[in-house]
Amino acid sequence: MTCACSLPLQELSCQKRFGIKRKSLGSVGSESTPTDLVLLRSPRPKQPWPACLGKENQEARFVLARRSRRRRRSGSGVSWDHLPDELLLRICGCLPLPDLLRVSAVCRRWRRLALDESLWVSVDLEGLTQTDPALRLVLRTGVQRLRCPRAFVEELDLSEPGRLQLVDLDLSGSVVSPSALRSVVCRCSRLRRLSLEALPLSDDVLSCLAQNPDLLQLNLGGCSGFSAAALATMLDSCRRLEQLNISWCSFSRNHVQNLVEKLSPSVTHLNLSGYRDSLALDDVKVLVDRCPDLQTLDLSDSTLLTADSFLVLKRLKKLLHLSLSRCYHIHLAALCDLGKAIPSLRFLDVFGLVQDGQLAALQDDSPRLAINARPFSAVARPTPAGAAQPDRTMWGRGCRLKVRF
Repeated sequence: MTCACSLPLQELSCQKRFGIKRKSLGSVGSESTPTDLVLLRSPRPKQPWPACLGKENQEARFVLARRSRRRRRSGSGVSWDHLPDELLLRICGCLPLPDLLRVSAVCRRWRRLALDESLWVSVDLEGLTQTDPALRLVLRTGVQRLRCPRAFVEELDLSEPGRLQLVDLDLSGSVVSPSALRSVVCRCSRLRRLSLEALPLSDDVLSCLAQNPDLLQLNLGGCSGFSAAALATMLDSCRRLEQLNISWCSFSRNHVQNLVEKLSPSVTHLNLSGYRDSLALDDVKVLVDRCPDLQTLDLSDSTLLTADSFLVLKRLKKLLHLSLSRCYHIHLAALCDLGKAIPSLRFLDVFGLVQDGQLAALQDDSPRLAINARPFSAVARPTPAGAAQPDRTMWGRGCRLKVRF
């Protein structure tokens, strides 16, 4: 009979199960005991696996791990978490403004992508009721073209340091305090087109505007609250101005004199209307000598001007559009020869000077002139006035992100 110490553990268990009498282990020529046999015949104990580090561990051994059931189920489709940032940016670029704001509230990653400056190049906030938080958010994104007319801004706290990236800014007709306006303008140094029509200003605001030497178009029509010295300082710094609308600003004689003396010779379109008792013939002479390349000139409501100013204006060889509306000291007879005195002239506005019955006779005397064809001035204005349909462009270009009405 086979010795029990040489049998495997499976046969030992079978002998015990079927009543096979085992031979006494004492007769075996070995010092092993049954306990020692169990230890010798048992499999080696399991060694703990090292911690996994991605697909490899510290001992360079591959470890198979069971994924969670939820992870395995989602693996059959496409997960948003697996999409690269570049693709998500392209998707966010197709979203309108309200949806883009909702996306920014999903998680930190989506907020970072939704507020990327490449998506916020041009923004139109017209029609927004709560302008303060939206304006603060938009300015932080690095927006370059911002349209926000007729807005109501109480306080604007811009605690983040650094310059704004604004190039075009339209705040026409808004209700903005000079302090809030200064907090925006003082951070701008790249402005090229700016409209602050009908806003109360201050000397500090004009000092901040002087930090934008590349300014091309400036609309300050109907503004007030700044001195003649601040106006001269700003004009002396903005040497690249091409269009300036500074009408109806309640200027004194010092304001007008500083304006015509400091105006950049590069100006080609100028709206200087609304100075009934401030603009005189001597100021027009200085203006013509200062800006000989004027193409559009609006001197409406300058009641001190007479027909003698035509002798000065005919020196403008490039003048195309002249507005003399409500200059009541200019007679109809002098207007008949204006087309011959200024050969380059194509548009003439004389609202309030010529009655409807006399308009046809004046048109016959000047057949190449379009008389009273442009009732609204477009000098430096971001949006053309008097449009038949609402126009939400800004200096001829629309904004990608806009508020829906």
